Amino acid sequence: MTVDPTAPWSPADPLGEVLGDLRMRGTFYCRTEGSAPFGVEMPALEGCMSFHVVIEGSCLLELDGRSYPLGPGDLALVPHGRGHLLRSGPGAPISGRADLLPQDYLADHYSVLRVEGGGERIRQVCGVVEPERPGATHLLDLLPPVLLVAAGDSRGWLTVLLGMIADEVRQDRPGAESVVTRLADVVVIQAVRGWLDTAATGPGWLRALRDEQVGRAVASVHRDPGAPWTLDRLAREARMSRSAFAVRFTELAGEPALRYVTRWRMHLATVELGRGARVGELAGRLGYESEAAFSRAYKRVTGVAPVTARRPAAPAPGRATAPRPRGDAAPSSSVRPGP
Repeated sequence: MTVDPTAPWSPADPLGEVLGDLRMRGTFYCRTEGSAPFGVEMPALEGCMSFHVVIEGSCLLELDGRSYPLGPGDLALVPHGRGHLLRSGPGAPISGRADLLPQDYLADHYSVLRVEGGGERIRQVCGVVEPERPGATHLLDLLPPVLLVAAGDSRGWLTVLLGMIADEVRQDRPGAESVVTRLADVVVIQAVRGWLDTAATGPGWLRALRDEQVGRAVASVHRDPGAPWTLDRLAREARMSRSAFAVRFTELAGEPALRYVTRWRMHLATVELGRGARVGELAGRLGYESEAAFSRAYKRVTGVAPVTARRPAAPAPGRATAPRPRGDAAPSSSVRPGP
C-alpha cells in the first residue's frame, strides 16, 4: 500500500486529539518525606497545574475550605494553578510555603523536601507542570478544582509511571529531563481521561466533540482554526447535509457552528497574546484578512481590544526552568549538592 505523506489526516478519535494537546513544559518535581504533624502551603502558579501522589502514609489536600483525603497510591491534580495546603491531618501546623522551605536539590528540576513532626511517616511525589499548547486550556477550564484518582482506579499505571520518573531522576542520564516531562504528560492525560470517562456534560463543545459526526468537524476546526470555515465546509467534514449539521451542532454545543469557530479562534488568540504574540501575526494565522478585522472580532467576543490582552514577549526560550511564583527567587537556604 502506498501512503501519501502530504494527504490530510482525519483522526478516528477526535477526543483523543484534544487529549493530545496536553503536552507539558517547565516541569518540576519534589519528593516530600516527613512525619506528622506537618503542613505546607503550595503557592498559586498562574498557568500551571500541580499534582500530588502519596507513596506512603496519608494526608489532606485543602482548597477553598474543602479537604480531600489522600492515601497510598492516590493522585490529586490541581489543574487551575490555585494555591492549596497539604497537611498530615486536620489542623496540622503549616511550616511555610513549599518553594521557600529548605530542601535538597538533586537536579535542576528535582528536589527533596523534609518536614519532620515525629509521628506517622509520609512520602509523596509532587509535580508542577505547564501546558505547552494553547488549545489545552479549552479542556482544562472544564476540570473541577481538584481531580482525584484513587489508587484502585489507576489500574497500576500510576505506580509504573512514578517508578519510571524516579528512575530517570535518580540516574540523571542524558535526555532524562525530556523523558520525565513526557512521563508527566502521560500522568496528566491519564487523570483527565479518567475524568472524561465519567464526566456528565451538558451542551458545549465537549459534548459536540463526543458525537461521531459533529466531532469530526469540531476536531478539524481545532486542528486548523485559520481555514476559511463555512457552514457548508463544516457539514462536509461531518459528512452531513448543511441543514442537518447546523441543527445538530447547535443542539449539542448550545451555539451555532460558526459562532463556535469564532470563539475558538479568540480563545487561542487570548492564550497567545498572553504569551506575547503580535496582533498582526495572529490575524493572518487565524484566518482574518487584516489586523483590523481580527481586532473587531476579538473585541466583539471578549469585550476588550487585543492589545490590552497582550503581554510583553518573553525572552527566547533556553533550557526549561522550574515554574516559580512571580517575583520569588530560589530559596537561599536550598542545598544543592555538588557533582
